[in-house]
Amino acid sequence: MAKSNIPSVLAFERKISPSDGLLYGTMWENKDVSVPLRLLEKSVRGTISNRLTSAVAKDPLKLNNDIKNSNPQTVDCCSLPQDCDTVKLEFTVKFLGNVGVPSACNNSEFKNNLQLAVSKYKERYEFNVLSKRYAYNLASGRYLWRNRVGADAIHVEVRTIGNTLENEKQFIFDGKNYPLSNFEYSDPKLDELAKLINQTLLGKTSLTLKVTAYAKIENGQEVYPSEELVMDKARVKKSKILYSVNGVAALHSQKIGNAIRTIDTWYTLFSDKLEGVGPIALEPYGAVTTLGKAFRHPKDKEDFYTLFDKFALGEQLDETQLHFVIGVLIRGGVFGQGEKE
Repeated sequence: MAKSNIPSVLAFERKISPSDGLLYGTMWENKDVSVPLRLLEKSVRGTISNRLTSAVAKDPLKLNNDIKNSNPQTVDCCSLPQDCDTVKLEFTVKFLGNVGVPSACNNSEFKNNLQLAVSKYKERYEFNVLSKRYAYNLASGRYLWRNRVGADAIHVEVRTIGNTLENEKQFIFDGKNYPLSNFEYSDPKLDELAKLINQTLLGKTSLTLKVTAYAKIENGQEVYPSEELVMDKARVKKSKILYSVNGVAALHSQKIGNAIRTIDTWYTLFSDKLEGVGPIALEPYGAVTTLGKAFRHPKDKEDFYTLFDKFALGEQLDETQLHFVIGVLIRGGVFGQGEKE
């Protein structure tokens, strides 16, 4: 099959579907009692702190004059109550099967060849590597994001709900045991959770998990919900708007999903010793917006589309390239070939 036969309409449903995450305050020694965290609005007076122009930098009078002008801002904020020392995050996540089956495809020959390639991957690897890394991220509390930084302790509970399993299962993890820089640590609980995810991706069962994570950050400390993207800043008076659900501070489902699929250590520049260049989320171009960098550039032939075309056309890929391609298919998206320029 020639590369020109890649369909113009090609889409895959995501197979990992998290909910929004709600944030609560509680006590580490008494986690049964919790209170919803609310957003507060405050106005602050900022100071000039941006990089100066050459003219201002060379003239102390101009700098002093600029500093006299206050920089008032209205922002959202969120903190633990003074009688709470722990932030609690709750969300659910559903895993689905039928990996590699397009939800839309206008080329039957391509679809058949793709499903054959996916079948060969499943026969050789199942989804063991990917499932282990998804489970690892659930156990580590990576989805706490900034709320995890500097935490004295991290406690994670993962429970199966509404599944086809005979008995409900519950897993308890010490998040501090799972470094975020690699996926080398393992234990029987992690392996069992990974097996459940693997069986679901293989289509043998259904799986929905309720995840509750606790991070001890001490009384009254600031908590970090998701920040809303302000599209029309001219019409919005606040300089920072935080996310809430029915009045409860929350994390976007997209932010939680990004953390769960932060498993890509197979790109060339990966190093678990370089700050900011550890595991990245599975993205077609290895995009990390906080670093302003794409770690899988097409010119290096490491991007998803280059590898996916080879995979679907029956060409040979190495093991890590296969894991990356299948991981992006689990992520889902629209991957059709557009019109040529």
